[in-house]
Amino acid sequence: MTFTRARALILVGVLAVAAIVVVLVAVVRDSQAGASASGCPEGAPVAHLKLPKGPKEVTVKVLNGTKTPGRAKDISAEFANREFKVQKSAENKKRFDGVAVLRYGPEAVGAAQLVQAYFLGEGTRAYEPKRKGAVVDVVIGARFRQLGTTTEVKQSLGLLGEATLPPGACEAKA
Repeated sequence: MTFTRARALILVGVLAVAAIVVVLVAVVRDSQAGASASGCPEGAPVAHLKLPKGPKEVTVKVLNGTKTPGRAKDISAEFANREFKVQKSAENKKRFDGVAVLRYGPEAVGAAQLVQAYFLGEGTRAYEPKRKGAVVDVVIGARFRQLGTTTEVKQSLGLLGEATLPPGACEAKA
């Protein structure tokens, strides 16, 4: 065996030993012990993105953000006529000039998407990560005129697409 060939074999052997040492050090010093396979950080809220099959599966609470007394009660009746589960309406502390504000937590992300379609995508969403329960609070604003018809809602759902994952949340498994 020539000196050049021996030197090449020694170099390859040294590189192989170095590679084994690097791999062992990486495995021993691994700091991902608490990480889950889903990539979801511990303590992150679990968001339910699945769109409900219909309004019967959605609970709304309507709050009046206008100067018109009784507006929330009227809109609650409209939601009830569309087969939503409706909680007792109330007055909002602040007035709102827009169409509507939808307040919801991680358990109601898909439900909020459906309610948003009834406002033809013009409602303002307000995701609250620490909120518990699947109720969507709807604050009716001064620019609100009426809920969408069945056809308009279906078209709006098509335009809105699927519910998106809120920041900092993890998707619930089906």
